[in-house]
Amino acid sequence: MSYVEVPGAQVPIRMWADPASVENGAMQQLRNVSTLPWIKGLAVMPDVHYGKGATVGSVIAMHGAVCPAAVGVDIGCGMSAVKTSLTADDLPGDLSRLRSKIEQAIPVGRGMHDETVDPGKLHGFPTSGWDDFWSRFEGIAEAVKFRQERATKQMGTLGSGNHMIEFCLDEAGVVWLMLHSGSRNIGKELAEHHIKIAQGLAHNQGLVDRDLAVFISDTPQMAEYRNDLYWAQEYAKYNRAIMMALFKDVVRREFKKAKPVFEREISCHHNYVAEERYEGMDLLVTRKGAIRAGTGEYGIIPGSMGTSSYIVKGLGNEKAFNSASHGAGRRMSRNAAKRRFTTRDLEEQTRGVECRKDSGVLDEIPAAYKPIEQVMEQQRDLVEVVAKIKQIVCVKG
Repeated sequence: MSYVEVPGAQVPIRMWADPASVENGAMQQLRNVSTLPWIKGLAVMPDVHYGKGATVGSVIAMHGAVCPAAVGVDIGCGMSAVKTSLTADDLPGDLSRLRSKIEQAIPVGRGMHDETVDPGKLHGFPTSGWDDFWSRFEGIAEAVKFRQERATKQMGTLGSGNHMIEFCLDEAGVVWLMLHSGSRNIGKELAEHHIKIAQGLAHNQGLVDRDLAVFISDTPQMAEYRNDLYWAQEYAKYNRAIMMALFKDVVRREFKKAKPVFEREISCHHNYVAEERYEGMDLLVTRKGAIRAGTGEYGIIPGSMGTSSYIVKGLGNEKAFNSASHGAGRRMSRNAAKRRFTTRDLEEQTRGVECRKDSGVLDEIPAAYKPIEQVMEQQRDLVEVVAKIKQIVCVKG
């Protein structure tokens, strides 16, 4: 489908979804964002749903301002994937050992490594820039510096919620590795620190929603936020890269006889800010649950823990600020999913997938998400599909 424009908004709100399917609260959030004086446009993805301040699944383009709550607390959250030389013929009948080995190598939930991962010891990991990245920790907000040890030990860890590590097959029976995570606790603490500062600034008093508080260009608060924001986005990218390196090492050991080879990794943020230019204007583009999909750019659009995911290439649609959805998108809250479904439902909906099937991940049941095929259909003018993959092992926090 092409977009529809939401009526009654102060700036263009272009929606790649059926407005009738979007809950009232989310529609109100879109209109709220459109009232900000700095806003130049909104693109709404087919996985749109209610969020904090701004909807998840929206692209917010502002001139000279950025909203830290719209970026969210998982700064730099995103996806990584890599195609391998392995095929379905290389796989054992029982995949439980593989899942166990992945869980042993990569801490999940609130876990962290006992010792900081040394990237120099990871097979083929590019270490250029690593020391410079950590040296810039000294320049981040004083309020979170005491978290440095935790931040170093959480580097290369999964987290919980919808974060996952998956061993997948594409339609040709080729194995792909895929994972989803962000900036862990350090990103969360940086985000909360700056959101509180923004909400106290004079120009943000009287906003329709205090969670839409912004920083404005050429102020010390904006400079400090952008410094910490970009550092956390880099942390998230390194976090995924180290996890992928650890994941590859597990696969090398478990499939030693097959001598797996890995293609170039695909990596994309879907909670972040980028400086981009549209219609002759420099804008700060916040993708809150959306990926960049410029012409020919690779991206990853995951489904749920029991459905397919997609490797895509962007079509460079500037009406969407060169963006696409970040996944299937939730259609019910976590609490609603826990009330509605049972572990038996979870077992049924993840049949054929080696994964947790207990109450601790019931809020991640596939039925809590929108149908990924519908989401992909609604954004045919934003991306083209490169590969459709389906997990056979899923690790959750």
